[in-house]
Amino acid sequence: MAHPSQLGFQDAASPVMEELLHFHDHALMIVFLISTLVLYIILTTVSTKLTDKYILDSQEIEIIWTILPAVILILIALPSLRILYLMDEINDPHLTIKTLGHQWYWSYEYTDYEDLGFDSYMIPTQDLTPGQFRLLEADHRMVVPVESPIRMLVSAEDVLHAWAVPALGIKMDAVPGRLNQTAFIASHPGVFYGQCSEICGANHSFMPIVVEAVPLTHFETWSSRMLEDA
Repeated sequence: MAHPSQLGFQDAASPVMEELLHFHDHALMIVFLISTLVLYIILTTVSTKLTDKYILDSQEIEIIWTILPAVILILIALPSLRILYLMDEINDPHLTIKTLGHQWYWSYEYTDYEDLGFDSYMIPTQDLTPGQFRLLEADHRMVVPVESPIRMLVSAEDVLHAWAVPALGIKMDAVPGRLNQTAFIASHPGVFYGQCSEICGANHSFMPIVVEAVPLTHFETWSSRMLEDA
């Protein structure tokens, strides 16, 4: 959950998000080192009146500043490609959930169950209870078991939407007529918040996503209760 004056990312709640955070720190350190070197060279060039003929015309230096950026790009590209493949990997999901974006709410369908689905609307500000978050709470949460691979099938019924939960490292476009898929594993119990991340109309800001990760036994109890109510 993000908090005021936060500078970094939210705490990771999935293995993929942990990898993304590590890659961010890796790339940021490279950018910091490059910026420091360039700033030092600029200050040195501006502040000194001396010149060196070997710097003004040196094939060795030209070779270095040609090869070094290529090496740096490789150091950034390799872990980036690894994470891209990890994000696309879907191995034997334990549960498949289909979500449809509407103007302006989400609907969820647990396809492994015969009749388990519901619509999820934002709770109006006047109906919030103490401790709930404005514009982020939904009347029905998407409940998933902890440490289980979950496959998400994402689509939309009317206009473009995007199903995004930052703590889980997920952002998938919901396109009418197209079924996109992604996967995640919630590494620990908790409640994780997201919002539609594609401008979809007047109430774009009012279709939150709430994912609740619970132990498997609690998930089975919840699903049984939902099936009985249905």
